Amino acid sequence: MLFQAKNLSADLGGELVGDDVALRGVSIDSRLVDPGALFVPLVAERDGHDYIGAAIDAGAAGYLTAEGVLDERATAVLVLDTRAALTEIGRLARARLDGPVIAITGSVGKTSVKDLTAAACSAALRTHASEKSFNNELGVPLTIANAPDDAEVAVLEMGARGSGHIAELCEIGRPTVGIVTAVALAHSELFGSIEGVAAAKGELIEALPADGTAVLNADDPHVAAMAERSAAPVLTFGVGSGDVRATGIVLDDVLRPSFTLQTPSGSVELQLQVRGAHMALNAAAAMAAALAVGIAPADAAAGLATAALSPWRMDVTRSADGLIVINDAYNANPASMRAALGALAEVTADERIAVLGQMAELGDEGPAEHAAIAAEAAASGVRVIAVASPAYGPSAEHVADRREALAALGSPGAGTAVLVKGSRVAGLEVLAAELLGA
Repeated sequence: MLFQAKNLSADLGGELVGDDVALRGVSIDSRLVDPGALFVPLVAERDGHDYIGAAIDAGAAGYLTAEGVLDERATAVLVLDTRAALTEIGRLARARLDGPVIAITGSVGKTSVKDLTAAACSAALRTHASEKSFNNELGVPLTIANAPDDAEVAVLEMGARGSGHIAELCEIGRPTVGIVTAVALAHSELFGSIEGVAAAKGELIEALPADGTAVLNADDPHVAAMAERSAAPVLTFGVGSGDVRATGIVLDDVLRPSFTLQTPSGSVELQLQVRGAHMALNAAAAMAAALAVGIAPADAAAGLATAALSPWRMDVTRSADGLIVINDAYNANPASMRAALGALAEVTADERIAVLGQMAELGDEGPAEHAAIAAEAAASGVRVIAVASPAYGPSAEHVADRREALAALGSPGAGTAVLVKGSRVAGLEVLAAELLGA
């Protein structure tokens, strides 16, 4: 969005020092500043004020500062707290969005559903969506502030690391459509129980206006029960059940699903370019959201058919010598791990190997869940290599790090399929790239 420095300073209760310049968009990373943008320095492990000069070098036309004027080459807006000011910029930008705002949360599938929803909507409306997994108290206001002035629909991803977090994000984003993908054991040590997870995710549904739409997973009892918490009408999705449902799912030889999406407005046949049978459920969620904002099923299906996902999510690549690598290394919890292993089982291969990193933040359930995953995989004929994750237990081969994992794999080639998956702390996307010679 375009902000005028003088008006923005007044709205933030700040002080303008310098010219009343136009500011196009907002950045908190001096390495990613677009020309003409506003740079917002945040204070965390590093003090963003130290990078104001670099941001100006990259083209920033102005900057916020809680430490006075630090560089006279650009307009400064003096504020008491730059993080609080970023939140307020998000609220100001949200007030300028005339169209619907779709918010997505859940234990698994948030980013994939966000990407698919943006694709479904973009076939008919000018659509702006969160980048990658920009889903926290920084990512949500940044996403809104960087929406084009002519955006007709915005798609926001919302994550939570505790009770009340989703409610706080909803105060900024004020969604009119809310999607809950699933409730599962993910970050459960932060929520206390799966019921705590459900309570936190349901804050999105409670925030919806009466004229909005709650889009709920009919296949997940914890999510379906959120209908009782909604003042808005409910539209459900699922596989084989729900108002929007995927049926007849078939995978091709590179795991792309074909299926029928049945909707209250008619049925459409669809093949996705993204991989995994579980993406049919995600596509059903996206279709339901598109219907909620008035998009016809045929238009939404056209967008879904060309959708791509954010990096390291079910990336399936075949090397020159025939090795198949499934890079699903962005994150992991028991539900997403089982979905990825299910996809691995569908690959035509002589040998299937899963290189697995830690599933983080599972609390007391963690050891049992790791051991169960490894045992299920081994029972299905998958060789499991656990990287720095002893909790996977006796069903896995254990290695200390990525280099040992590569050594254990040897020289896999034609006829071998390797799944690489773990939580972010594992960083296994590097291993996936090394397997492909990148």
